[in-house]
Parts: sequence; structure tokens; C-alpha cells
Amino acid sequence: MEHYFTNNEKLKSELRVIPYQYRGYSFAFTSDNGVFSKNKIDFGSRLLVETFLEQKKECASILDVGCGYGFMGIVAAKFLHTKAVLVDINKRAIHLAKINGSKNEVEIEAIESNIYEQVNGTFDVILTNPPIRAGKSVVVEILEKAQEHLKPNGELWFVIRKDQGAKSIEKLIKEIYTLEIVKKEKGFFIFRAKKN
Repeated sequence: MEHYFTNNEKLKSELRVIPYQYRGYSFAFTSDNGVFSKNKIDFGSRLLVETFLEQKKECASILDVGCGYGFMGIVAAKFLHTKAVLVDINKRAIHLAKINGSKNEVEIEAIESNIYEQVNGTFDVILTNPPIRAGKSVVVEILEKAQEHLKPNGELWFVIRKDQGAKSIEKLIKEIYTLEIVKKEKGFFIFRAKKN
């Protein structure tokens, strides 16, 4: 199986468009083989961004880590009228995120980056649906190092399924952040973490 957190230049391209509606606005996301949740909007990502938007009414800067084709960062930036920086290790995902930012008329910067390697500056919010299949060490690095890229009152929002280690991750992350489970649905936990 081709993993969405690797680059395979030989993988055949088969573009498809995924519609998404929220609060009366219609989005269209171009997707392709070799990216996360290529055929439909991932439930965890959707739950994360919609829960986040229910809570957050303003925000000056957003970072979407492991952005895939850009769903979370683009939707959040659209409704909060702000710019988002999107990062992913997957070249194809970054190419698609740029297309989707433009298509959905959202100002984004999409950067190929292994986690935070190419990320500069700090943000009000970091959103991530971490790549569980990349291994626990990658997930923990994404969550732990987020604090270095958050503004003083910044927030890290992330989603993890209960059966994919939500409880053990919660225990680890509680040592660094003030952590709150904002929502639980269908085995998915939505976390908000604030720097201690």
C-alpha cells in the first residue's frame, strides 16, 4: 500500500473532485492517488475543523500540519477570514493544496516540509490530524513540537481515534499543555491544547 506520508513519483495520477458543504458554503477539493483520504473528506478531519469553527470566532494565523490536499486549513481560513500556512511531506499533497486554495478563493501558503522543518514564525492556532500510520514517534513529535510554533496564547487542535491511542497520547501531552477534550464522536476525540 502506498502511504500518504511518502513520495512516489511513479504513482499514477487520477484526479477527482470532492464536494463539501458547511454553513451554506460549497467547497470543491481536487484530490488524487497517493494522498490521505483521497475519495472523501475524512470524518476525523471534518469533525476537527467543524468543532474548531464552532468554538473559534477569530484568529489571525493558522498552521495546518500534515495538510493533505488542504481541507482543514482552507475551510478554517475561509470562515475566519485569515491566511493559513499548510505543510505536508507529500509533494503531491502540496500541489493539490495550492490548487484547492486558489479554487476555493482562500489565501494560503503551501510548503513541502517534514513536520516543522520548513516552518517559520508562530501561529495563533495549529490544526492537525496526525498521520497515525507514520508511527507514534511522528505523531508525538508533531504534537510536542507544536509549542515551539505557537504564539503565547496559541492553541493546538488535534484529532485522534480512541482505538488509535487517544488515551496514551493524552497522558503524554498533558505534561506539556493544558489539555481539554472538546468533543467525542464515533470514537474520535477532539483535543484543544494550550501551552503551559
